[in-house]
Amino acid sequence: MDSKGYIAYFTMEVGLAEAMPTYAGGLGILAGDTVRSAADLEIPMVAVTLLHRRGYFRQRLDAAGTQSEEPVSWPVAELLFEMGPRCTVEIEGRIVALRAWRHQVSGVNGYVVPVYFLDAALPENSEWDRALTDHLYGGDEHYRLCQEIILGIGGVRMLRALGYRDIKRYHMNEGHAALLTLELAYELARQAWELAYEPITQVVTPELVHLIKPLCAFTTHTPVPAGHDKFPVELVHRVLTDYHGAFAGREKEFCPDGVLNLTALALDNSHYINGVAKRHGKVTQQMFQDYKIDSITNGVHAATWAAPPMAGLFDRRIPGWREDNTSLRYALKIPVREIWEAHRQAKRELIARANSVDAAGMDPDVFTIGFARRVTAYKRADLLFVDSARLVDITARSGPFQIIYAGKAHPRDPAGKDIIKHLYQIKEALKGRIRIVYLEDYDIDLARALVAGVDLWLNTPQPPLEASGTSGMKAALNGVPSLSGLDGWWVEGCIEGVTGWSIGQDDGGLENHDRRAADAQSLYNTLETLILPLFNHEEGRYAEVMRNAIALNGSFFNTERMLNQYIAKAYFK
Repeated sequence: MDSKGYIAYFTMEVGLAEAMPTYAGGLGILAGDTVRSAADLEIPMVAVTLLHRRGYFRQRLDAAGTQSEEPVSWPVAELLFEMGPRCTVEIEGRIVALRAWRHQVSGVNGYVVPVYFLDAALPENSEWDRALTDHLYGGDEHYRLCQEIILGIGGVRMLRALGYRDIKRYHMNEGHAALLTLELAYELARQAWELAYEPITQVVTPELVHLIKPLCAFTTHTPVPAGHDKFPVELVHRVLTDYHGAFAGREKEFCPDGVLNLTALALDNSHYINGVAKRHGKVTQQMFQDYKIDSITNGVHAATWAAPPMAGLFDRRIPGWREDNTSLRYALKIPVREIWEAHRQAKRELIARANSVDAAGMDPDVFTIGFARRVTAYKRADLLFVDSARLVDITARSGPFQIIYAGKAHPRDPAGKDIIKHLYQIKEALKGRIRIVYLEDYDIDLARALVAGVDLWLNTPQPPLEASGTSGMKAALNGVPSLSGLDGWWVEGCIEGVTGWSIGQDDGGLENHDRRAADAQSLYNTLETLILPLFNHEEGRYAEVMRNAIALNGSFFNTERMLNQYIAKAYFK
């Protein structure tokens, strides 16, 4: 196989299809969109991830909003092609065999990017080892470290087994794959040993590690401490037994303070490091002041996330938009009535879907707010209800509205689960005054319906904890403006009253402090005095904001533009 110049894209999760639950949320969806655009742009990329036979989880919500989780089984052999080559890693002294399954992503002109899913479910492995690639973000830190050995070390070895030899860059999508840097250094040590005239110890020297840096790029996605994987050195000694002293004498470098920090490992061994929005780049630079942190703002794959009614409109009015996303700026020439009608079709489909699963009596003629994110404290899903009485007053003064929620809480996030229960309590308390529905088991299919069918996308993160966020980008692509806090991508995407509206003031976003009450009041004021009057009484002007969202944000916040920036800054520089 001629693999010269390949970009090896390593990611713990990837969202490629509804039938393949190999993603948990935004990180995986971004990875899937990245691979799709790589195929569109004909970038020589190969992606590596884990199989996750049991998925992330299927969310179940009872009448009180209590979340329970069920494993998700899916027909691996029907959706993926099993590759013949095998490789092994060593975990706790045991040899763990791995195979790979291939999924091919075809671009707009037929170019193919392969995605390889690593799988430990082989008969020669122990029962415990066979389950190591079953659950995405499952188990304890021991299970997670084993998974990250498979992804980082096993991923490099599998690429070699598949014939990929001369790879130009290894792109780590978050720190989960950082152990690949150790494997690359160990490869060089083995090569040096094999080429030596006399037998030498396969020790990884600082000089060898220095040679790894030009091969690696690292994208960090979160300023939240819990998002950076750390493992106590005692666990590392017990689990990571593959190198047999190759890194002797360098433990203090790799495990300062007795902890293996995979983010730090990736930072130390990458020639290019970036955050995923301009604001996030500054926040990350503040967190890691010893490194040069750049930023490349995330995007979404336009052809995937444009709902059929809107995509059909683009096909008629902007031929070639799938090959050239920047041409969506010509949406400014589309009559607002056509945009409004395409949106109305998507909205009718969403409302019918919501009413089919929850007898909430949602009305397609009523202003509809959408909120769908992973449910965790800093995303503040319940900010809208800080003052429920004020909300009811707004409906009386400015017109009715209804709200559709969706989102999963991590199984080990009790605070997130409590937020869902709180939203259910509010839903019951406001019954008859404000229609609220919470749709369970948020996935790609539901996300596509939501971002296209609501009239306003609500996002309420606690600054500066939103790295980027991409749900509002998907909404903009469908002509749905955002009402959002000024964090993540919205700092760049918000032109007040033109592409959407902001919540609160922009104070630079580098300090985390309590602004809940002030942000809630800002949200209420904007909803009551600007957004609802515009929608209810000046439909044409509201449609102009929708058109601007497509032309100004949809044309820019896409993975085509994003990947072109990676090409210029990280991949081939």
